[in-house]
Amino acid sequence: MSEETITLYQAIGGDATVKALTDRFYELMDTLPEAARCRAIHPPDLSGSAEKFYDYMTGYLGGPPIYMEKRGHPMLRRRHFVAEIGPAERDEWLLCFRQALEETVHHPKLRELILPAIEKLAHHMQNKE
Repeated sequence: MSEETITLYQAIGGDATVKALTDRFYELMDTLPEAARCRAIHPPDLSGSAEKFYDYMTGYLGGPPIYMEKRGHPMLRRRHFVAEIGPAERDEWLLCFRQALEETVHHPKLRELILPAIEKLAHHMQNKE
């Protein structure tokens, strides 16, 4: 008898939850005054960024590898070198992500599984002091 492994993607509710998470994340970034510096390093129209983030998070959480199929390896740090990401931008990004995660992923244990790796990734993306 074998046990089927459940991915984080499945555990949080699949596509609908990833879509809700990414939509809420960009809504927060676009509207929270305390995320203004993070917002400023993004294009005026956030739809392309939101689509890429949705694609990335889908695969990252164990769903279909949409990002890889469309764009190849994420190489996130290299792709973000065009933006100056310092501690303020990083922390504002994390503020938006944490709030979106809290609002869309209802099980605290699942949030606890997701957040540390995302925090580590955010720190890795910082490219200025």
